[in-house]
Amino acid sequence: MSEQRFGDLDRRMMARALELARGAAEHDDVPIGAVVARGPDVLGEAGNERELRGDPTAHAEILALRAAADRLGGWRLPETTLYVTLEPCLMCAGAASLARVPRLVFGASDTKGGALGGVVDSYAPPPAQALNHLPTVEDGLLADECGRLLGSFFAERR
Repeated sequence: MSEQRFGDLDRRMMARALELARGAAEHDDVPIGAVVARGPDVLGEAGNERELRGDPTAHAEILALRAAADRLGGWRLPETTLYVTLEPCLMCAGAASLARVPRLVFGASDTKGGALGGVVDSYAPPPAQALNHLPTVEDGLLADECGRLLGSFFAERR
């Protein structure tokens, strides 16, 4: 799909997510970044911190969702968009759904662990029938840049 469907705000938010991803690589975490925004306002942001924290749930999306919930004073995140550099895993896709995030935008697809079409589509029937809320998903924003960052990270470790 064409990137023309994304606006300047989308590009700025994904560019910020890429900055956060680069920061995650500095402490040997897989370079994934996430931003939760309401319009131009960033409510929460993070890079992966699984290695840094020794926490299997410290994915960029989870940390950004937690920060946004703290800022808003509640677990529901209406009128927000979650931007993430890599297609979310099952845990993160579920968390976005549970947080009532209305829109989720990701960069690169993940054919090894993606839960929004890469390996499985957790938002498609029948699994989605058990979820109260399904975000609208848009993929491919700055996908090449997101993919190159991940590719170079793993190439350096081989």
